[in-house]
Amino acid sequence: MTETRFAPQIDKTETEKGTILRPKFDTDGLVPAIVTDADTSEVLVLGYMNEGALARTIEEGEAWYWSRSRQEYWKKGATSGQVQTVVEMRTDCDQDAILIKVRVAGNGATCHVGYRSCFYRTVELGKPATDKTVLKTVETRVYDPKDVYDKA
Repeated sequence: MTETRFAPQIDKTETEKGTILRPKFDTDGLVPAIVTDADTSEVLVLGYMNEGALARTIEEGEAWYWSRSRQEYWKKGATSGQVQTVVEMRTDCDQDAILIKVRVAGNGATCHVGYRSCFYRTVELGKPATDKTVLKTVETRVYDPKDVYDKA
């Protein structure tokens, strides 16, 4: 059995007004983490943290996540050098989401496909939502992922 690192949610008042971190993990044991640039407030990525990733992030001051696809911990930037140093961490009113303000090392990019932010495309609005809904790339690539991830 794993040790619980965080206080449980007791009641609404304590969760919303108290001074103790009481994260509300979902049924998969995860809490979403919205990551923004500490200086510009640009949204960089939405990741997920389990109890261990949240604890490591708090303790080390660098962003750790739980990879839902690989089912393993990943430290952002461990391969690419784009380490996210945490400047500030917040939680929302019912503690079921985390906001992390970071500074990104290396080339300043966050997205594994080469963009500064994972939110590099816009959705065409004002038209019926269908399987043909258009995405438009509105950012410029910072780096070529082949140069970072295809090294043998």
